[in-house]
Amino acid sequence: MTDRQAGGGAAAPTVLAQERRLHRHLGFWGLTAIGFSNIVGSGWLFAAMYAAQVAGPAALLAWIGAGLLCGLVALVMIELGASRPEGGGTVRWPLYASGRLVGTLIGWSVLLSVGGTAAEISAIMQYADHYLPDIYHGHTLSAFGLGVAVALSVVLTALNWFTVRAFARLNNLVSVFKIIVPVVTVAALFASGWHSGRLTDHGGFAPYGYAACLSALAGGGIVYSVNGFQAPLDFSGETRNPRRTLPAAVLTAIALAVLMYLALQVAFLFTVPENLLAGGWKGVDFESPFGQLALILNLHWLSSLLYADAVASPGGSAYVGVALNARHTYALAKNRTLPRAFMQVSSRYGIPHRALLLNLAVIVVFLLPFGGWQSIVSVMGDMYLLIYAASAVAVAVFRAGPGRATMAGWVPGLGWIAPLSFVVASEFVYWSGWHDLRLALPLVLAGLLIFLVMWRTGHNPRSLAAELRTGAWLIVYLVTLTALSWLGTFEGSGRLPAPYDSVAVGAAALGLFFWAVRSGARQLDAPGATT
Repeated sequence: MTDRQAGGGAAAPTVLAQERRLHRHLGFWGLTAIGFSNIVGSGWLFAAMYAAQVAGPAALLAWIGAGLLCGLVALVMIELGASRPEGGGTVRWPLYASGRLVGTLIGWSVLLSVGGTAAEISAIMQYADHYLPDIYHGHTLSAFGLGVAVALSVVLTALNWFTVRAFARLNNLVSVFKIIVPVVTVAALFASGWHSGRLTDHGGFAPYGYAACLSALAGGGIVYSVNGFQAPLDFSGETRNPRRTLPAAVLTAIALAVLMYLALQVAFLFTVPENLLAGGWKGVDFESPFGQLALILNLHWLSSLLYADAVASPGGSAYVGVALNARHTYALAKNRTLPRAFMQVSSRYGIPHRALLLNLAVIVVFLLPFGGWQSIVSVMGDMYLLIYAASAVAVAVFRAGPGRATMAGWVPGLGWIAPLSFVVASEFVYWSGWHDLRLALPLVLAGLLIFLVMWRTGHNPRSLAAELRTGAWLIVYLVTLTALSWLGTFEGSGRLPAPYDSVAVGAAALGLFFWAVRSGARQLDAPGATT
C-alpha cells in the first residue's frame, strides 16, 4: 500500500518532500548507543527490586525470558527495518501490511506508549524525593513535584529541537556514563559483602511459584526495562547504509543491556540485608532501591553516585524517548491517524518540531493520573507488546505478498520465527494480569473512534467493509485477550485454571496470526495495491 493509497493522493508529494528533509547522519555506534540508552533507563534503578518482590530469585528466569522475547522480536523487526527503512517504521509497517484499521489502532497504542517517557521522568522524581521531600504527597506527585516534572519534560524537548547529529553526539556521552555506573554498582555491592544461600533461603528459588516469573515480566517492570531495542529501527530513515548497520546495532544493544540487568538482579538478590527479609521478598520495599541499599551498606559514596545517575540514566532514556516518539508521531501523521500538520519537518534542522510539541503535551497528561514508576510501566509494557505482535504479522504478510522480492533476507527461518514471536508476545500480554489488561486493552480499542472519525473526514480508496475485513483480526485479538485474562489465573477469576489458560492463549494467538497474515496478503494482492 502506498502513502497515496493509505491516505490520499494529493498529499503524497508533501510526504516525499518532508522525508527528504530527514538527515542521514547515523552510523553503527550512534545507533547502538541509541538502542542501549533507550533500553537502560529507569529500569535498572527499579526493576530488580520489583521483580524480586513478585518472583523472588526466580526473577532471574524472567530476565532470561524477556531477553529471548527481545531476540525473537528483534529478528522480526531487523528484517523490517533493513527491508523497509523509514522514519517511524514501527507505525508504518502495520498500516502497509494490514490496512488502515490496524494501522490506526497500533498507531494509537504507539501514541499512548509516549507515557513510557513519563515513566522515566517519574523515576527521576522518585530518586529526587531523597533531596526534595515535597515532590510527592503519598504516592502521587504534589503540585510542586508536577511542576518540576513538567519543567524537565520541556528541557528534554528543547534538547531534541536541533539536528539528529547533535542528538547522537550527546546521547553517546550519556551512554558511556550509563555503562560505567551500573558496573561500579554491581562491583561495589559485592565488595561490601554478600549472603550465601539467597537462591534457596526465604522460601526457595521460586517462593511464589514459577507462574510469578510470568507476572514479573510486566508487573515487575521487566518487559518495560528491556524494551527500547527497536529505537534504532525508528531512525532507519536517518541512517547511513541501514541494511548493513541496523542488524548489528540492534543485537549489540540487546546483548549489552540484558547482561547488565542480570548482573544487577544478582547483586540485589545477594546483598539485601537479612533483617529486611523477615517477611520474604515481598517485604523488601525501597522508594529508591539501589540508592537506599547503598546507604544501608554504608556505601555513602555509591549512594551519592546513584542519586546522580538517577537523573542521567532515566534522563538519557527520556531524551532518546522524546526523539523516538517524535518519529512515531511524524509517522502517525503520514498515516493520517493524526493531522498531516504534525509531520512538518524543519528545513533547517531536519527535525519534526510539531510532533515534539504534541508529545510534550501527552507526557504531561501521563504524569497527572499515575502515582509512580511501576504504575506507568505496567500498562506501557502491554502497549509495547501489541506493537511487537503487529510487527510479526507485518513481516509475514510482506513475505507472502507481492513485495517479497524487496525483503532484505537478513533473517533465516522467519517462517517459524514470526508466528512464534506473535504467540510469545501474546502470552506476555496475558501474563501481565487482569489488573493491568482491564485498563490497557480497552484503551487500545478506544482507537476505533479515531479510525471512524478519520475515515469520515479523509479520502479513502477502499470501502469501509474492505477495511473491516482486513483488520477485523486485531479487534478479535484484543477482545479474546481481554476475555481470557478475565477467565484465567493471572489476577483473573480463575474459571480457566493453569496451565490451560496459557495454552488457550497460545492456541488462540496462533489461529489469529494466520488469519491476520491471510487477510493482509489478500489486501496486498488486490488490484491497485502495492507495497
